[in-house]
Amino acid sequence: MDRLVIRGARQHNLKDISLSLPRDRLVVITGPSGSGKSSLAFDTVYAEGQRRYVESLSAYARQFLEQLAKPDVESIEGLSPAIAIEQRALAKSPRSTVGTVTEISDYLRLLFARVGTPHCPNCGARIEAQTVQQIVDRILGLGDGARVTVLAPIARARRGELKLELDKLRREGFVRARIDGEIVDLGDELVLDRTRPHDLDVVIDRIVVKEGIKGRVTDSVELALKLGEGRLLADTSTDHEETEPMWMSERFACIDCGISLPPIEPRMFSFNGPHGACPACDGIGVRTRIDPERVVPDPKRTLREGAVVAWGRRGSMALATETERAVTSLGVNPDVPFRDLPEEQRKAILFGAEAAPARGRKKSSTGYEGIVPRLERQLEEGGPVETGDGDDPDLDDELAGGEDIGRFAVTRVCDVCKGKRLRAEALAVKIAEKNIAEIGTMGLRALRTFLTGLTDKAAPMAPRDRAIAEPLLRAVIARLGFLIDVGLDYLTLDRSAQTLSGGEGQRIRLATQIGAALVGVLYVLDEPSVGLHARDNARLLEALRKLVDLGNSVLVVEHDRDAINAADHVVDMGPGAGAHGGQVVAQGSPAELAKDPHSVTGPWLSGEKHLPIPTKRRKSDGRVIRLAGAKAHNLRDVTVEIPIGLMCAVTGVSGSGKSSLIIDTLLPAARAALYRTNAPVGECDSIEGLSHIDKVISIDQAPIGRTPRSNPATYTGVFGLLREIYAGLPEARARGYKPGRFSFNVKGGRCEACQGDGVLRVEMHFLPDVFVTCETCGGKRYNRETLEVLYRGMSIADALDLTVEGAIEQFEAIPRVRERLAALHRVGLGYIKLGQPATTISGGEAQRVKLARELARKATGRTMYVLDEPTTGLHFSDIEVLIGALTSLRDAGNTVVVIEHNLDVVACSDWVIDLGPEGGERGGTVVAQGSPEQVAQVEGSHTGHYLREVLETGKKRPGRSKK
Repeated sequence: MDRLVIRGARQHNLKDISLSLPRDRLVVITGPSGSGKSSLAFDTVYAEGQRRYVESLSAYARQFLEQLAKPDVESIEGLSPAIAIEQRALAKSPRSTVGTVTEISDYLRLLFARVGTPHCPNCGARIEAQTVQQIVDRILGLGDGARVTVLAPIARARRGELKLELDKLRREGFVRARIDGEIVDLGDELVLDRTRPHDLDVVIDRIVVKEGIKGRVTDSVELALKLGEGRLLADTSTDHEETEPMWMSERFACIDCGISLPPIEPRMFSFNGPHGACPACDGIGVRTRIDPERVVPDPKRTLREGAVVAWGRRGSMALATETERAVTSLGVNPDVPFRDLPEEQRKAILFGAEAAPARGRKKSSTGYEGIVPRLERQLEEGGPVETGDGDDPDLDDELAGGEDIGRFAVTRVCDVCKGKRLRAEALAVKIAEKNIAEIGTMGLRALRTFLTGLTDKAAPMAPRDRAIAEPLLRAVIARLGFLIDVGLDYLTLDRSAQTLSGGEGQRIRLATQIGAALVGVLYVLDEPSVGLHARDNARLLEALRKLVDLGNSVLVVEHDRDAINAADHVVDMGPGAGAHGGQVVAQGSPAELAKDPHSVTGPWLSGEKHLPIPTKRRKSDGRVIRLAGAKAHNLRDVTVEIPIGLMCAVTGVSGSGKSSLIIDTLLPAARAALYRTNAPVGECDSIEGLSHIDKVISIDQAPIGRTPRSNPATYTGVFGLLREIYAGLPEARARGYKPGRFSFNVKGGRCEACQGDGVLRVEMHFLPDVFVTCETCGGKRYNRETLEVLYRGMSIADALDLTVEGAIEQFEAIPRVRERLAALHRVGLGYIKLGQPATTISGGEAQRVKLARELARKATGRTMYVLDEPTTGLHFSDIEVLIGALTSLRDAGNTVVVIEHNLDVVACSDWVIDLGPEGGERGGTVVAQGSPEQVAQVEGSHTGHYLREVLETGKKRPGRSKK
């Protein structure tokens, strides 16, 4: 069967659609945000494919797998086992890195364990371990006639007369020893200088290498290793010539430093276990410590005035008690500014000291524990700060508690492992003079070049090591190639998975699937081009084409123009979103779609519709935010100026440093200046001009809620206003109802049969759980008494079931509600219901809900808005609405900073900052900054090259807008 046939799909907002898709082809589903693309691709096709595969397994196996409920569809024919590659965070654990997620770290750990060369962690000298047979062969290899003295080391640089050691050797029958390089007879009376360190070796045998001596050498070596605890010396010196003795060991041990390495195993190179993790930071790479400067933020205050803020609030009992303890134990003057106290007393208050006698008092029997050690103990144990003065609960409450101790803490790179996460012993094992942590810091492209060099015949590697290393190196190089092919060459293996965007995580999973080389599978992808620069789109499409060429069907939800044009078949959903969508308005090849009069996307592909590019750019009034010398992550001393009152696009290839500049440096610096937050600010020399703004608002890609109880009404604050309205009605006041009565999250007004969910979950053994509508409330979530309170004929449940458009009419007379609903309508969300669960809201809709919440707030005209890829999940028509909303913010005098790859948004901006020229180590510099037209003329800019085409196409189009 060469077709995937879907009949009667009614999942979510799908309106009984039926369609036939080609198998073993690249199929793109597009359409406005909320039109039902994900409902068709993920909630219908993928869910049914996964469900059928899981049902083919045994009942025992099924209970361990996540089981998807049967989607609301009549039939699907020609369905293969399905794999979904979604836009979701890879891992929340700080221990997850790019290396662990891609499993490349597993191969590298095995590689280092098998062919790595150990070195001394202390002095860096190379360490070798040999078997008895190898040591014997090495001695015999000195050649016939060679004279060798085999010695066992007994003591190294040890002070004293060594009488016990010498007497023991005499009792065991040894005749000669070497002390400090001199051969002595153990039968003589030996007196050593007890004040000097001495080296003591016992002579095991003196051998002349010749035929038939192998057995004697083996016996001598075994005895020497036994006495020398796995080490021996082979001295070839003669009366005429003195040579350096050869150290040989059956263990990995440094003779000079006396350091032994544990057995070299793969687990030694894992920072997720005790055998390899740095003992100081437990393999995290950073440590959270108490910062004394935060404990005493204002040293001009005295102790009585609350200089040590962790002691308690000014005027509190806790502060008075702690001050009295300090006076009693340390003899400090509580009425002198903290900075004027003697340094010894300041250190004692912070870090503790032995008890000192105070004026006119006896010396305390116990020492004084400083506030920093006490806070650090609380940080580790998670309990309250101990006062040391009884068990008064009031004092505990007033001292820094578990929730606010974070304001005294800072997270810094571990000072033991320097952020490398591993023990010193693991870092001392090297391949080609690089340890596993140094390999983790290399960009993926540079790492592939380095590892390819190891497979070269000219690489200095023993034949045995080469035979072991080659299959491991081939596997790692292949995996790196797949990651590079999907545009991730700027990543490093040690990068935390927490810092990856949804698009990057999706492309990592895509690279893994390409490497798996499965055949006959249905892959369903959710906007794989998110976060990808126009330059890298071709590489991503080649990767998708590889999956198709292997014999797989690839179904992609996508808005990107290049991806749609590269598809074999396109399905256009629409015509609107939510209740206005859920239909297939057009399908066929991209060329057929462009000509179809019913298609929503076709006019954008053909050029009939376009985003209006302004003919005249808004000029800056000279006010700027100047960020100088930014060095966070891969930024290389970057200096940029962001004009106040303009829309500024920060762009560049993936990994060029956009987020490092804006999200990690500018945003926390602005929050620190305006709100006195303690979030770490990326390293930079200075940030000037923040006085031009009085508020900063960030709108990122995080979901608006992770549970069905979260919805647009709760996120925008409309729900709180509605509860106040209903609580103020005469019927509610007569019954004594408060706003809490109209919440479905707490007892009182909610239906207790379903606890405010509206549905009941029925557990089915070996089958997915079934959700049935609650019979008590009929799915309305509230009890009967609460539903009897009506506003204009509607209960609170009816109000939550309204669309935004319907709610604007219902609550027209209430300005506070109307303004918030109007903001939702302005960003194109008039179709969503107020009570729609957040889990059913698409990514593009969620980002616009966030934008609407900010639009509804009173604008000061001096606000800076920071948006991180706001076009994620948006159709061309949605982007037009978004740009309209952003320009209205800018026209009100606000500053809008957008991190974006979408060239239409970049072309509509007033100012562009282009970072690059490449990603990772080869990025982190400003390639160009200026108006879009100026950036388009810069030859070295990848963004400029593609922007030039967009601007030239825009000039040919009629009806360009003026700003």
